[in-house]
Amino acid sequence: MELYSSDNSKAQAADIDEIRLAVKLAAQKREKDCAALLGILRQLEELHRDIRETLFQDSLPTNRQHLYHLLRDIELNGGWPYIQRIKLTQLLATLEDESTLEASED
Repeated sequence: MELYSSDNSKAQAADIDEIRLAVKLAAQKREKDCAALLGILRQLEELHRDIRETLFQDSLPTNRQHLYHLLRDIELNGGWPYIQRIKLTQLLATLEDESTLEASED
């Protein structure tokens, strides 16, 4: 097993699946509630930041060899975790599309 392998153990995979399912169910319960869904996204972003700034940073490599293994694992297994935010232009385009649709219905 590699030093910084991001391959999940069975226990870790089960934990992640449980979390994923819980978040998905919470979002589905609020399917048409934009404010509630935004709240869920904000909580996920906060959790991501908290893990990154505490537990993850505390676990970073302390020597070059370990750093090399971590960077190699990141390169091979999907890069750096990132939470993408919706762009304001995308939001405005959606509003424009809806207003155009409403105008054509009148």
